[in-house]
Amino acid sequence: MKSLFDNVSVECSKTTTLAYSTSFSLGIYFLNARLRNPVYSIYGFVRFADEIVDSFHDYDKRYLLEKFKADTFEAIENRISLNPILNAFQQAVHRYNISPDLIHTFLKSMEMDLERQDYSTVKYEEYILGSAEVVGLMCLHVFTEGNKKLYDDLEPYAMKLGAAFQKINFLRDIQADYLGLQRTYFPDVNMEQFTESEKQQIENEIESDLKEAVKGIKKLPPSSKRGVYLAYVYYRSLLKKIKRVPADRVLTERIRISNSSKIGLMINSIFQYKMNLL
Repeated sequence: MKSLFDNVSVECSKTTTLAYSTSFSLGIYFLNARLRNPVYSIYGFVRFADEIVDSFHDYDKRYLLEKFKADTFEAIENRISLNPILNAFQQAVHRYNISPDLIHTFLKSMEMDLERQDYSTVKYEEYILGSAEVVGLMCLHVFTEGNKKLYDDLEPYAMKLGAAFQKINFLRDIQADYLGLQRTYFPDVNMEQFTESEKQQIENEIESDLKEAVKGIKKLPPSSKRGVYLAYVYYRSLLKKIKRVPADRVLTERIRISNSSKIGLMINSIFQYKMNLL
């Protein structure tokens, strides 16, 4: 039965999410049950594309990404794929009317990672749009469940939240990106001489994004608000921790929040939600 294969496909996406991101897994868990599987499916798709460009160094990344892209749109057109991650994703695309433009924009940013880039402000914004903002919009399609007016109202806030998350990831992963992958995303920043002033400027930009994003979280339906707020709390806490670390240490270690601390953040965010403090 196709339904059995579809269920197995979603389980593959869920397993992928649990394996790669405890923070997003926690956030998804606190979504309404009916929203979890499509968000797992979006995360699985995004994660596999990201793995191609970030991890498969002994393989032809360009070929793999081009094939993944072709397989993605073939899956969407045919409403099936023997790649369970893509089969789960195409279900979410059709059920929630996720625009092909969002998918194309995301994959274009993945293509930018195939080559070393000198990021101007324009390229930086283009990369943020594709790698993060449109992913937030894919999820927003799920959260608004066909309510176009609500989607349109929340679109700019979802983009701000996606951008903030990505920029925090950039700061957290500077060591791996710069030393391991020879990537520098922040425009006009020389990582050989990364200064406190440059770090603070980036942090201020992220704070501004988060300040706008939380306005949209407050307007989300109850079915998604708690889960998205938990992800917001986690990333805001990660930013606070990064802010306490000198610029030179950001280049030598990956700043992270322990699993025990994540549980504490979860409990605190649930308390704030239930007390209507959000």
